[in-house]
Amino acid sequence: MEKSRWDRFWAKRKTEEIYPPVTDIVEELKRTTQISDKKILEAGAGTGRDGIRLSEEGADVYLLDYSWESLNLIREYLKRNTSNKKWKRIKLILADALNTPFKEGEFDIVFHQGLLEHFSKPDPLLKENYRILKEGGILLVDVPQTLHIYTILKQILIFLGIWFGDWERQFTIESLTRLLKRYRFKLLHFYGDWSRPGVLYKILREVLKKFKIELPMYPKYLGKLTQQFYLWQRELRKKRLFLYTVLSIGVVARKVKF
Repeated sequence: MEKSRWDRFWAKRKTEEIYPPVTDIVEELKRTTQISDKKILEAGAGTGRDGIRLSEEGADVYLLDYSWESLNLIREYLKRNTSNKKWKRIKLILADALNTPFKEGEFDIVFHQGLLEHFSKPDPLLKENYRILKEGGILLVDVPQTLHIYTILKQILIFLGIWFGDWERQFTIESLTRLLKRYRFKLLHFYGDWSRPGVLYKILREVLKKFKIELPMYPKYLGKLTQQFYLWQRELRKKRLFLYTVLSIGVVARKVKF
């Protein structure tokens, strides 16, 4: 991963101007474990949105990123929203997710969204995740899903040199679960979801920014009809078959002994 690229991406931006994750990571974790009073690490925190929400659930949250600009983005967001006293339990850590400054077995939960796909070799990241998790601790990994038009468009934009992020790979639900099982993580559940608004709109919006053209974050489309469609999506995402059509997938797993 190229640190300077991410510094440029996060610099001089506000959290409110950046799309939240496609999937609801906080809710997926709450399906599996209690959040209150847990020690949680978000690796590759980016905007830190999910970690901030987890702190509101009563967790002690560590937001780690190797980009100073990412941590500054989070710091400025917290300053603008100082009324929430629970956010005092948030700690910002400038470090590499492959070599964290934490001792073995320190965290109850480790999670990352939009991180694993940037490594051609996932071994160092997952080994470090395993190392710093307590016995029986929870790991959540959230990544792009292979069988989606996003994959084609992304690879084209990467080839043309106009992709907004770093190099990326993608996963199917099978390849992701196999990978975690290889590192002795026991699968608890998996999930996925589509982008709202659609990924084509999001990519168009990012490309047009390079030409100083700004589109709204959330176009109105067809009003109530669009909202009904989103409700159908929320039901369909519960079916395994549709995990081969969603934009993002995730796995929640438990650390077990070798």
